[in-house]
Amino acid sequence: MTTGIVARESYYERTGEHTYKPTAHAGGAWQSDEQHFSPLSGLVVHVMERHLAQRPEPLTLARISYDILGRVALDECEITVETVRPGRTIELVEATVIIAGRPVVRARAWLLASLDTTSVADSPHERIPAPEQLAPWAMGEEWDGGYVSSIDVRRTAPARKGRATAWVSSLVDLIAGEPSSTLASYIALVDTANGIAVQQDPTAWMFPNLDLTIHLHRQPRGPWTGLDTTATFGPTGQGLTSSVLHDIDGPVGHAEQILTVRPL
Repeated sequence: MTTGIVARESYYERTGEHTYKPTAHAGGAWQSDEQHFSPLSGLVVHVMERHLAQRPEPLTLARISYDILGRVALDECEITVETVRPGRTIELVEATVIIAGRPVVRARAWLLASLDTTSVADSPHERIPAPEQLAPWAMGEEWDGGYVSSIDVRRTAPARKGRATAWVSSLVDLIAGEPSSTLASYIALVDTANGIAVQQDPTAWMFPNLDLTIHLHRQPRGPWTGLDTTATFGPTGQGLTSSVLHDIDGPVGHAEQILTVRPL
């Protein structure tokens, strides 16, 4: 007898206390046998939050910076977390992603105590059009990979190369059968920024990012991740993708990605 319940799809499946296996939905845009960094960045936040749950008092993630040390294969990964700088109101934690015995990503996050600063809260960045005001964009027509196929993208028509505004959401769970926080799910979509405001045709040029740094002045809420993005290419092989991050209530922070620009 069938129950009529359909299992939800996921980007990862837990295989052990510290190990996770990516599904086809985590497939990369540059190479099909690599992971897209977006869901992996969210997985790292999820694992950090499990580590921080042991604290007697909660802290708020204010910055997370990822360094991509090498090829991130579409294989099982182990993620370890340690507290680098403990503190009552300020703490620094570091996560390491290991695949086949080799570190492929290191991430450091600063966490701060929360207090009420509502009376001075302000941002000079204007809100971007709501998701329902933008047309769906078939991102898969320009990019390959399981991750790109898994997301819903609403994008403005680019006024020029290297400039676009988009909303991204996904109905795919981060980890099979395991709830994830709004923050982890939000961050799991931020790395999409490097594909929404391209400077050059990705079939002629490569411009993968080597890092991702996210600063938050407010904790985001889902289910949409808003990206007001600018991509810049320099004259000597370096590029930069910069995004003002939004949720449906307005701006929440910034993201930066350094690119290595190379002809194919």
